[in-house]
Amino acid sequence: MIRLIALKELRSLFHAPSTWYILGGMQLVLGWLFLALISQFMSEQTQLALNPYLKGATEEIVPWFFREIVSPLLMVVTPIFAMRLMTDERRNQTLALLLSAPVSSAGIVLGKFAGLLTFLWLVILFVAAMNLTLNIGTEMDIGLLLSNVAGLLLLAAANGSLALYISSLTAQPLAAAIAAEAALLGPWLIERNAFDRYRFWQDIAPSGHFHHFNSGLLDSGDAIYYLVFTVFFLTLAIRRLDNTRIYG
Repeated sequence: MIRLIALKELRSLFHAPSTWYILGGMQLVLGWLFLALISQFMSEQTQLALNPYLKGATEEIVPWFFREIVSPLLMVVTPIFAMRLMTDERRNQTLALLLSAPVSSAGIVLGKFAGLLTFLWLVILFVAAMNLTLNIGTEMDIGLLLSNVAGLLLLAAANGSLALYISSLTAQPLAAAIAAEAALLGPWLIERNAFDRYRFWQDIAPSGHFHHFNSGLLDSGDAIYYLVFTVFFLTLAIRRLDNTRIYG
């Protein structure tokens, strides 16, 4: 049943014209910025050819691209893709029918989350393929690329779980999207501007745990944080559906 719900959500995402508009805009922006980074690297390489500390293409382009462009953009678009996961069920008054089906609240939440996550991971894998084209002109550090992809996959799961929970709180997609944007971008902005003495914000913000992956380190502590974060908000969404099932 979880698989069927996931496939239904995945089909809904791909059938919506807005999805293709957003994906087209994302690829246009990402492609243009990626080519700009390559152009900048080539110009710097020409000017600093004798500099022994000059980094390779992978070290110069991949971490910056994932940290400064891809991860913030993913935080912006995730609430847009997630806002209808639960709100449409309430607005169309199909939630009662779904809750009366022979599937648990956990099955409903996990199915919708799996559909969203599959979609986001496909987007991330396309970004990874874009970066992999660097291997045509240079010898890439594949480990650094895979570390960034792994971190971004975990970050997407955390962002998606929070957006899904917020979607379960209201029947208005726009309200769900705005609230999720605030919940995701607020801690990110604070974490980016926090001084070292305010490491508390870096420890609780999901984006703060992406740094090790971004530098090529697979930190088990960061991976556990993302898993706990994801499970926590999925549990809240399940409890929300349980309350709806009991109290209406």
